[in-house]
Amino acid sequence: MQTERYNPSPLEVQVANAIEKLKEQIEEQLEHNKIVEIKNNTTVDNPQLNIYLQDQDGDQHEVVIKVIQRIDNSQS
Repeated sequence: MQTERYNPSPLEVQVANAIEKLKEQIEEQLEHNKIVEIKNNTTVDNPQLNIYLQDQDGDQHEVVIKVIQRIDNSQS
C-alpha cells in the first residue's frame, strides 16, 4: 500500500503510540532508571516522544525519539 501522506504518516503515528504504550516494558530494560513521563507529540511532521527519566540518585534525564518514515521505495 502506497503512503499518501507523510506529514505525519499514519504509520509514524501508530509507531509513536505503540512505543508510548510500551512504557512499562521499556522501563524494565533500563537499569537504575524510572520513566517519570512520556510526552508524545504526533501532530508534528515527524512524531516525537520526549521520555523523562529519573535515575537512582534522583537526577532527571530526557531522551528524545523522533519517528521518521522514509519515502516508499517503489521497487518491490
